[in-house]
Amino acid sequence: MTRRQLLKIIEEGENLTVEFKQRFSSYEKIAKELIAFANTKGGIILFGIDDNKSIYGVRSEKGENELVKIAAKQYCEPEIDFETEYINVNNKEIVVIKIPESQNKPHRIQDYRGRLDLNTAQVYIRVNDKSVPASKEMIKILQTQSNGKGLKNYGLGKSEKIALNYLETHETITVNDLCKAGNLSKRRASRTLINLVRANLLFIHTKENGENYFSSSI
Repeated sequence: MTRRQLLKIIEEGENLTVEFKQRFSSYEKIAKELIAFANTKGGIILFGIDDNKSIYGVRSEKGENELVKIAAKQYCEPEIDFETEYINVNNKEIVVIKIPESQNKPHRIQDYRGRLDLNTAQVYIRVNDKSVPASKEMIKILQTQSNGKGLKNYGLGKSEKIALNYLETHETITVNDLCKAGNLSKRRASRTLINLVRANLLFIHTKENGENYFSSSI
């Protein structure tokens, strides 16, 4: 990344793939950002930049990188890969942490459990310019993205048809909407919508509060 490219990114502000940090705060908070980027589209964290785009620089660029390395290795499960660049802007060192989209989703805050527990796992995704908790539905979809288990030749059952019929007169549908429309349990409604996403018949969207809704992909 060139100095000019960096300045352009700073000017455009935080977004889906860019996060500013004036300095390293805590391992848990940085792990949260690393996880959100890895679970979504990837992105960069700029250390030495405030939320208002002010350029402060860091005291020790290599020290900052070592702290991120600890967060990625010891506070993320699975461990997250990243690359580092150091760029000088107005005699101030900026640390650029590049996180690629992971092929091993979902990442979570290290909980020292052998397997991911949907009820307790702290999984994050990126929504607009924020890192937010992923819902159970999103976590399950991330799992299928990682293992490549899409649904092919998926046969539509009664609950699936109810969901698609609902979307003929509504722009979006939620788990609760499907529960009411089909008199279904929350578990069955959730599983139905997840399967429709896996079959590429629906898109899943996440609000900044972490809640999900679904829309037709047709």
